[in-house]
Amino acid sequence: MPLQIVINIIIAIMWMFLSESYEFSTFVVGYLLGIGLLFVLQRFIPDSFYMKRVWKFIKLILLFVRELVLSNLDIVKLVYKPKLDIEPGIFTLPIDLRSNFEITLLANLITLTPGTLSMAVSDDHTKIYIHAMDIPDVEKSITDIKETFEKAIMEVTR
Repeated sequence: MPLQIVINIIIAIMWMFLSESYEFSTFVVGYLLGIGLLFVLQRFIPDSFYMKRVWKFIKLILLFVRELVLSNLDIVKLVYKPKLDIEPGIFTLPIDLRSNFEITLLANLITLTPGTLSMAVSDDHTKIYIHAMDIPDVEKSITDIKETFEKAIMEVTR
């Protein structure tokens, strides 16, 4: 557990003792005060402010929800067309992610998005093979994934 989180929990518990109230709301107030103190004193703590990473994680979740809704709408449009004119295909996504966690997270986000499926990761962990239900432009699909999911994952994990 990062040092800042431990310090923040200690500040919250100290706030509970000082206010002589042992309720959850008092802990939350102490935790928020701890966040404020850590933000003000961040130049004395060697690590970067951990709430930045929490905010980036929330942005990743919101990005996934947005992509999920948009891809669902695209699938509904394809399904309800009178003539099915899709171009399914398999393409290779070159990735810049390093750890197994990052690669697994990206593969799962791609698979959970309707219309795409992560099929395999290359042996050297530099590519993901993806099946797409409709892929008129491979380069655009690669760019979209790299600029959304891969970029957001790197912001959260690095």
